Amino acid sequence: MFNTRLSISICTAALLAVTAAHAADYPQPQPVYMPAPVIQEFSSWYLRGDIGMSNQSVGSLASDNYIGYASVVNTNKSFDAAPLFGIGVGYNFNDWLRFDVTGEYRGKANFHGLDIGAFPPGSPFGTGFAPDRYTASKSEWTFLLNGYVDIGTWYNVTPFVGAGIGFSRNTISDFGDVGIACKGSMAPCTADANFATASKWNFAWALHAGLAYKVSKNFTVELAYRYIDLGNAVTGTGIGYDAFQTFAPFEFRHLTSHDLRLGLRFNLDGFADYSRPVQYYQQPQVYAPPPPVYQPQYQPPLNSRG
Repeated sequence: MFNTRLSISICTAALLAVTAAHAADYPQPQPVYMPAPVIQEFSSWYLRGDIGMSNQSVGSLASDNYIGYASVVNTNKSFDAAPLFGIGVGYNFNDWLRFDVTGEYRGKANFHGLDIGAFPPGSPFGTGFAPDRYTASKSEWTFLLNGYVDIGTWYNVTPFVGAGIGFSRNTISDFGDVGIACKGSMAPCTADANFATASKWNFAWALHAGLAYKVSKNFTVELAYRYIDLGNAVTGTGIGYDAFQTFAPFEFRHLTSHDLRLGLRFNLDGFADYSRPVQYYQQPQVYAPPPPVYQPQYQPPLNSRG
C-alpha cells in the first residue's frame, strides 16, 4: 500500500514537470503599447469660379466744369445692379487657413446722376440754378490676393471670413451731360455734351464673409458677401453736341460696392486622400493562448495477491 502511494506521488510530480516544460515552448503574451494618435493635416491647390451681382455707389462727382458755380449739390448719383464673373486659383495652407488669387470682370453698370448748381451773384450766366443730368456706364477688371479663415465645420457647412488687396482698372464709357452750362458765354445758356471713354488703375481692397458647403472632399459651394473699395474713375474730355464747346473730364470719387457672390471650388488634388484631419491608431496585437496539451490519465498498475 505504501509503495502504491509513493509511486502515484512520483508519477504526478513528473507529469507536472513535463507539462510546465512543454508550456514554456509556446510564445508568452507581450505588453502592447498604443502610440499617440497621428493627426494628418492636409494642404492642396484648388480652382475657383464665381458669379454674382454688384450694388455700387460713388462718394461724389468732381469736375472743373463746376468752377463757375457758387455751390453744387449731387442730388442723385446711383448705379444699377450689374453682373460679375471671376476665376481664380488658391491653396489650402492647412485645415483653417487658405489663400487665392482672383481675376474678375465686373459688367457694365448704368449710372444715373443729377447735379443742381447755383450761380453766384454777378455771374455772366445770371442768377439761379442750373441742373445737369448725367448718364454713363461703368465696368472694371479687378485682381485681388485674398486670405480666408475657416472658422469651423458643422454638418459640412463652414463659415469663413477674409480680406483681400489688389488693383482695379475702372472704365467710364458713354458719359453724357445734358444741361451743362456754357463756358465763356456772356448770356445764360446750356448745352449737351458727350465724354470720351477713359480708364484708370486704382488700389483696391475687399472684405469677405460667407458660408461654404462641402459637397465632397474635392468640391465646395460658397455663398458669400463682399464689400469692395475700387478707388476712383475718370471720364475723357467732353465735346459739345454743337462741336464748338469742350468740357473738362469728370471724376468719380470713392467707388464702392456690396457684392453677393456664388462660388465653386474644385480641389486639384482630387486623387489624393486629402480630407479633414483624421486620427489613425496602430492596431494592437491579439494574443492567442496555446492550445491545451492532452496528457493521458495515469493508471496505477494492478497488483495481484496471488
